[in-house]
Amino acid sequence: DLCRRTFPSPSPSSAAAPAAPPPASAVRAISSLMDTISPADVGLRDDSLGDGGGGHGFFDSTFVKGAARAARWAQPITYLHVYECDAFSIGIFCLPTSAVIPLHDHPGMTVLSKILYGSMHVKSYDWVEPTVVASNRQVRLAKLHADDVLTAPCPTTVLYPQSGGNLHSFTSVASCAVLDVLAPPYAEDAGRICTYFNDYPFSSFCGNLG
Repeated sequence: DLCRRTFPSPSPSSAAAPAAPPPASAVRAISSLMDTISPADVGLRDDSLGDGGGGHGFFDSTFVKGAARAARWAQPITYLHVYECDAFSIGIFCLPTSAVIPLHDHPGMTVLSKILYGSMHVKSYDWVEPTVVASNRQVRLAKLHADDVLTAPCPTTVLYPQSGGNLHSFTSVASCAVLDVLAPPYAEDAGRICTYFNDYPFSSFCGNLG
C-alpha cells in the first residue's frame, strides 16, 4: 500500500519516458518499513534458513505452496514473485551458499533491497558521466561504488538511476534471501531491459580511451 501511494502508475503518454527518482522522504519511508520486515513476515520459516533440502529449504509460503522443489544444480537461485504493476514490482531472491547473480543494471530504476537473512557479497558500480568508451564501443567506464559483505540484520540499501550502485552483482556468502522493490519495474517496451556486464580493471583499456 505504501508503494502504491509512493509510485504512481505512469500515464500512457509518459510510459516510455524516464521515471524521476522518488523524493528522498518517500525513499526513507519505504526503507524504514522494509527495515522492519522479518523472514516470517514473507513466509520464510525460521527453522529452514540453511542449505538443507537441496539448497532450497527456505519457503513454506502460500505464494509457492505445492510448487516442486528443484535440486540445487538445476535451479540454484529461487525467485518469489510478490507483486507487480506498471509503477513497481516486489519480489524475493533466495540464494544458496556460493550462488551468484551476475553484474547487471537497472536502467532508469530506483531499487530498494533488504537482506532478510544470511550474508552476501555485493559489488556495485555507477557509470562515469559523461560517457567514456573504448574505440570498439563495447567498453564503458564505471566507478566502484561498493565492494562489501552485508549480513542480516542490516539497513535497506537504495540505488538510483544514476547513483548508488546501479550496476551490481551478488554472491551469497551464506544462504540468504533479498527482498527487492523496483520502481519502475523492468519493461522492454519502455526500454528498461536488464543487461549483463563483465567488469575489467581500468588498466586493461586505458590505452584505448580518448
